[in-house]
Amino acid sequence: MVAGGLVTEERPELIGVPGRPSPLVRPRSDSAVVLALEASVDSLAAALVGFGGDVHASVRVERPRAHLAADEIVADLAELAAPLLARVSGSMSLIGVGVAVVAIVRRTDGLVRLAPNLGWHEVPLARMLTGALDVSVPLTVANDADLGVLAEHRRGAARDVDDAVYIAGEVGVGGGVLVDGRPLRGADGYAGEIGHIPVNPDGRPCRCGSYGCWETEVGERALLSASGRPADGGPDEVGRLLQDAESGDERALAALRQVGEWLGVGIAAIVNVFNPRVVILGSLFDRIYPYVITSVEDRLAARGLAASREHVRVVPAALGGESVLLGAAEQAFEPFLEDPAAWLAPRVGEVHLASA
Repeated sequence: MVAGGLVTEERPELIGVPGRPSPLVRPRSDSAVVLALEASVDSLAAALVGFGGDVHASVRVERPRAHLAADEIVADLAELAAPLLARVSGSMSLIGVGVAVVAIVRRTDGLVRLAPNLGWHEVPLARMLTGALDVSVPLTVANDADLGVLAEHRRGAARDVDDAVYIAGEVGVGGGVLVDGRPLRGADGYAGEIGHIPVNPDGRPCRCGSYGCWETEVGERALLSASGRPADGGPDEVGRLLQDAESGDERALAALRQVGEWLGVGIAAIVNVFNPRVVILGSLFDRIYPYVITSVEDRLAARGLAASREHVRVVPAALGGESVLLGAAEQAFEPFLEDPAAWLAPRVGEVHLASA
């Protein structure tokens, strides 16, 4: 990796103990980079991320909440990515593209099977983006929550934990699950759709076609409706609700308590099934965390198995609103990390030839 220019090797620190100290090896973030893309309900984002996790540049744009056609989203993402790709020059090499989307994704070929909150069905997103970006490096597409837990595990709230659940809440609710340090993907790669756990037999219809799903009780629409606000008010209306809650508005606080109670019901089920060490709340749940954590913990104490909840922590996402985008970057590095020798071989050969 030193010969390939991916890492630097520095003199070891003398710590006054017997034995030969190991040299310090640090990644070079200006050597290999990936492009990370995120398509969510309310925004699109792109970032250029270097080996080691340093973000060289990033951009996020809000978009109107509507069921935009997939080709429009692809064109917008390509437009966001263009100036970032233009920065890749000299010794910097683009080695992959990672894409996060709020959808059920077939990982083998990046086909979006269903994205109800985007209005997509059977969309070949990986193929469309590969053509729009005109890149020859590997491009992977994955569910947003799966990538959220990946980023939080490597660089965030679950960095020293091998059993974790990441719960993302926006219009819908999704989850990423880590078991023994490995992502839980299921037989066909669709595991983690925890927003569609049925929790209320008398509940409201869900966009998935069922009713009483968890996301109908804890998602953004449920929160705004409970406070008497327009259900489709979006993040701005949530912001105004939180301002009212901070000022002591009882209706806003009651709505947050109600969502917190249902959030605790679902988390108790997740803790009973997966026995995680940490449950990470991202996106909407990260924003409302201070107002719901007491209700969550009360419900978890009442409905979670004592043994399973004994050591679990419920925490906000350490990476905030960027967990998913940074997870897309981590995913883009995966093909390289699985076989670095294949990528390094021609470059190390070039170094040797130049030296000769």
